[in-house]
Amino acid sequence: MIKTTELDRRTLFSYRIPDKEDGAKMWELIKETKNMDLNSAYSYLMFSHYFGDTCVIAEDRNQLIGFVSAFRPPSSPDTVFVWQVAVNENYRGNGIGNKLLNELLEREVCKDVRFLEATVSPSNFPSQSLFKGLAKQLGCPCEVSDCFTEEMFPEPGHEAEQTYRIGPF
Repeated sequence: MIKTTELDRRTLFSYRIPDKEDGAKMWELIKETKNMDLNSAYSYLMFSHYFGDTCVIAEDRNQLIGFVSAFRPPSSPDTVFVWQVAVNENYRGNGIGNKLLNELLEREVCKDVRFLEATVSPSNFPSQSLFKGLAKQLGCPCEVSDCFTEEMFPEPGHEAEQTYRIGPF
């Protein structure tokens, strides 16, 4: 890959709503990261098709380099829940994760959103930093609370998950 400055690289990136054909690419990106929960390919197809308005794709010259998948929980209409944020390892450190979240929050579908929530494992320092940084950027609190214990997961070795709640904004 050609090395460019951070500013140069950002000008190459585009952000858009996914279409259902992007689901397989989203699954491939998670599979390649090897440090995130790889869900069924069907789940990524469903997110890109049925929740596309709350998902964002990042591309570099028509190549998927990152995405955020999210939805608006019916029981919390003022909240957007971020399910996964993924960035290709060759593109990390360029602010793409933050830009994906900002693109999501700027969408019409999020005009009434006052909170962003996500679950993060205690050892996932990059995600913790991403969400705390977003809260600081938005000038609002980021509350962390317990969500899912290790014992709740059917497969052994899955870490607990904590809820990061950003807002109100």
